[in-house]
Amino acid sequence: QPNAMGGREVGGLANMLAAHMDIENPQHRQWVQEFWDSPTICTEPGLKAIDLFDSMDQGKAKAAWIMATNPLVSMPNRGKITPALENCDCAWCSDCVELNDTLALADVKLPATAWSEKEGTETNSERSISRQRAFKAAPGEAKNDWQIICDVAQKMGYSKGFDSQTPHQIFVEHARLSGVNNFGDRNSHILTLAGLSLQEYQRLKPVQWPVNKRYPDGCKRLFTYGRFFTPSGKALFIPLHPELPEQQTCRDYPLILNSGRIRDQWHT
Repeated sequence: QPNAMGGREVGGLANMLAAHMDIENPQHRQWVQEFWDSPTICTEPGLKAIDLFDSMDQGKAKAAWIMATNPLVSMPNRGKITPALENCDCAWCSDCVELNDTLALADVKLPATAWSEKEGTETNSERSISRQRAFKAAPGEAKNDWQIICDVAQKMGYSKGFDSQTPHQIFVEHARLSGVNNFGDRNSHILTLAGLSLQEYQRLKPVQWPVNKRYPDGCKRLFTYGRFFTPSGKALFIPLHPELPEQQTCRDYPLILNSGRIRDQWHT
């Protein structure tokens, strides 16, 4: 999953804030809200993907912005996803293709750039931040996701905080936030990289976070100084009680089907 870690770092999951801070931690909420000078901030986790579509189906979630995925194909139980999206008052889709199953139900379609047209960074599961460089120009009216978000936010009246002109500016902001009141108790800490000039950012080589005073050149192996992020500082062992799968084969139903994956494909 390229950039799965990167998505989490910037708060891309419904149950966490940016820079790996915790929505349910009042102190973390205060730090993020003050850093962004935000009038409000969420106080509890949002809905996960399946729960979100359930909420749409019930008429509670009335708007959705789907970016870079095709849930009518990738989500389980399409028979439930389709009416949920049809029931959504305002469904937006950002994608790099002209048409797919989800786009066919979208009220607003926004053309986005593909991977070969994007600039920025991604972070893989081993914490390695890599610079991604575009080698093709964006076609037609396509824009990068961050540009689309900024444009929409400004149209909604939120010009302050959404006035970035380059991926470098956004990266520096993210790096600064990772260091807010971080004295070694949060590993996603890249404050040193907040000082990169545009030229240094363009030449950035892969580096594993944390990148800070303790690890100025990055960190290949965590916890070598003998302390974990637990109240006691010790590693925790969690006993597991394995259970058999809910769906069992039998004489009448001898097969179980599972959606497979290949190396160069994820979701759809």
